[in-house]
Amino acid sequence: MPVFQNIFQSICTHLLPTACISCGNHQAQTLCINCSGIIMSEQLLHYECCPQCGITLASDELDQKRCQDCTIHPPYFDRTYCLDRYDGKLQSALHQLKYQHRLASAYGLACVWNQLLSGSLKKLAADYLLPVPLSEEKLHARGFNQSWELARRIECDATIQKNPYALMRHHHSQHQANENRSNRHTAVQNMFYVNPIYCESFRAKTVIVFDDVMTSGATLNEIARILKDNGAYKVINWVLLRTLRPMKMNEHKI
Repeated sequence: MPVFQNIFQSICTHLLPTACISCGNHQAQTLCINCSGIIMSEQLLHYECCPQCGITLASDELDQKRCQDCTIHPPYFDRTYCLDRYDGKLQSALHQLKYQHRLASAYGLACVWNQLLSGSLKKLAADYLLPVPLSEEKLHARGFNQSWELARRIECDATIQKNPYALMRHHHSQHQANENRSNRHTAVQNMFYVNPIYCESFRAKTVIVFDDVMTSGATLNEIARILKDNGAYKVINWVLLRTLRPMKMNEHKI
């Protein structure tokens, strides 16, 4: 993070009131004590989830400790870590970042990640941390890549290289939010590629890919395929919010 940005954030922290990114109440911290407690109690780490794709497990999947989809159609990525569920208390802050261009929300969301998840991931051995890329057209239209704005602020081992330029994406005008699972997987085929400058960088390396939201997993799976085609040894997903199967939140809790 640039020195001037650090100074600016420090000044803002001490001189300006802070609004909780979840409930909006003004107080000293980015996330108020009440919202922090709720997120901690509902965090996906407390639930029986598939370690490969992060989805909550159905009752008939508990013995295998792996979801049926990953068993029948193993994805290219090896593991997924998620902070919270998509319909939880952080959804509004993410929407403000993506659709209202409130970059301060990226700082707040990254702070929540660092507070609740970074500690458990610090011993994870990896070589690179790459954000899911936007196409040049989408990047120009939005003005920033939300996945990179989050990833660049996340605390991780100093040996992990963060790089927003290694992965590239072709432009696709069709919006995927309302597409079904099959269409999503079809739509992202050959959508991503490795910047030629970095084609040799990932051989025998462990790569973390960061995304703001994981829905069907199609995007992250296609990226993992491309990385492994370029020699990556292991691909791990770090995801801010995960969409889940319709289920009661008190099921399969550890």
